[in-house]
Amino acid sequence: MILIWEGIYKLGVDILGICKPYVFPSPIDVFSTLIGLIKDNTMSVAIGASMKRIVMGYSISIVIGVTIGFAIAKFKYLEENVGPLILGLQTLPSICWLPFAILWFGLSEGSIIFVIVIGSTFAVAIGVKYAIKNVNPLYIRAAKTMGAKGGKIYTQVILPAALPDIVSGLKQGWSFAWRALMAGEMLSATKGLGQVLMVGRDLADISQVVAVMITIIVLGLLVDKLIFERLEKNMRHRWGLDRT
Repeated sequence: MILIWEGIYKLGVDILGICKPYVFPSPIDVFSTLIGLIKDNTMSVAIGASMKRIVMGYSISIVIGVTIGFAIAKFKYLEENVGPLILGLQTLPSICWLPFAILWFGLSEGSIIFVIVIGSTFAVAIGVKYAIKNVNPLYIRAAKTMGAKGGKIYTQVILPAALPDIVSGLKQGWSFAWRALMAGEMLSATKGLGQVLMVGRDLADISQVVAVMITIIVLGLLVDKLIFERLEKNMRHRWGLDRT
């Protein structure tokens, strides 16, 4: 892919002159810019600040989202009246909440955390709700036949059966949290990957923009590999769903 990228750059910029270097960068320029950002600690500081915010905001969204999801799945009244509202709010782009965040919290860490929470909470809630709703009713009937009642049905039957789908919902919530983080940082002067991205835009440095984009992709893949993929693999193994 890098060779194809370089070939397109050579053809479009050097040979045909269709594109300008400041519009479509070469992989060599992007790599050089990335190395420069790493050497002067710009990238490490930005990654540290962004990861701190997303961990804090995502943790809050998990607590709120799981609670809402369980409540909607448990009570039919909430499902009929609150469920559509949650679905509608989940489809609303997180950047729409930025004016509220700025008015309520100002240009501070609190506004970015708020955008992250509001951007991922509803995705987590919907994932938890459908995970519980999709539990096979046979499991519940079998548990009741064996004497399970009340909370034991939830803790020993429904929750374990829904856990693989809950993890998938948490994974989706993480992706929404990451997007919300970038939206918040791009409109704030605070340190972070979004701010470095905007600096590249303001300086018309397309190489820096692409370098930050690649960094964001790599971080997303690392989190998926180190956390969510391991969780999903453990769930599949525990439930005998491995295809090996």
